[in-house]
Amino acid sequence: MRKRFIAMMFAFAAAGVMSVMFAEGVTAAEAKGEALFKQHCSVCHVNGGNLITPAKTLSKKDREKNNIKTAAAIVKTMRNPGPAMTKFDSKTISEKDAEAIAEYILKTFK
Repeated sequence: MRKRFIAMMFAFAAAGVMSVMFAEGVTAAEAKGEALFKQHCSVCHVNGGNLITPAKTLSKKDREKNNIKTAAAIVKTMRNPGPAMTKFDSKTISEKDAEAIAEYILKTFK
């Protein structure tokens, strides 16, 4: 009986989280991209800025100035960055996860 109660409570909690996400228009993929960004990128790119190279923020203006206009271009930069940025190879961040991060960046930092 106790296990059933715990399972029901977990299901209700999960449903609540999902309903909040979808009510705000956030998909599971977007939530994953945000979580991965926070895990791997936000140390240097706080709020889309750039603590190491301030001229290369994640803002649309700076991305376009540096010819980074698409998710593919963001992933390419993650894989082969300049000297100041950590390299994120496919063993560190899978292709699918890198794409989720890139989509999050495009949607979030305008």
